[in-house]
Amino acid sequence: MSASDINVVLAIMIIVSFLVAIILHECGHALVASWLGDPTPRREGRLSFNLFAHLDPVGTLLAVILAFLPVGAGPVGLGWGKPVKSDPWKLRGGPNMGTLFVALGGIVTSLVVGLAFAVVLRFVFPLHFFQNDVAIRLLQLIAVFASVNISLAIFNIIPLYPLDGYQILYTLLPSRQAVQFAKSAPYGPFIILGLLFLLPFLGQLSGLGGFFLFHIPYYILLGSLNIIGPVSGLPVDVVTALYVFNFPLL
Repeated sequence: MSASDINVVLAIMIIVSFLVAIILHECGHALVASWLGDPTPRREGRLSFNLFAHLDPVGTLLAVILAFLPVGAGPVGLGWGKPVKSDPWKLRGGPNMGTLFVALGGIVTSLVVGLAFAVVLRFVFPLHFFQNDVAIRLLQLIAVFASVNISLAIFNIIPLYPLDGYQILYTLLPSRQAVQFAKSAPYGPFIILGLLFLLPFLGQLSGLGGFFLFHIPYYILLGSLNIIGPVSGLPVDVVTALYVFNFPLL
């Protein structure tokens, strides 16, 4: 498979992994809010594995589009779910610290799940099921699911609404600056879409396509694979080959 090809099986794995990962990510927010004493997420049905309680149409569409990127561009599961609402004044630790912990809950959940599946890969990969097509696809799915979760954690560090980094930065800013920063929230999704789609286009037109800001999805994917490598005990090129199902390298 060449770098310009679209890997449909990989895209389907990424989309399925994203749908599961976004449930866990949003449940992580809701669970931390509940632990801190706010019943709002539970009352609104966010402490649930019901997919439709957590889906955001734009965030999901973004994940689908990025999953079908050509192999060379780095197909990856990036997107967002419906933000979990919490009442800052009901959170133990105060409105700022409580909100900070709730925002971190999703990132930490995605990171822990991704690392856990990287550890699973560490134990199942040496079993050498490479003569069995179903087994090798299962190994690929484990790698993809680990990568999607870790990529989701990395992506959410970006301080743009509706990503978790927005809430994290908001709680850390002084009050006056936080109020000014909050004015960026309505434009957050448009800025994210511009970073992921408009910037690469402008990069190609300007001849600066090699600059890393023009390839944010690719570098987030690369970051996740470089984390999975040491945790799984596998060389990063093997993890990458498993992710894209480049069988000769395995």
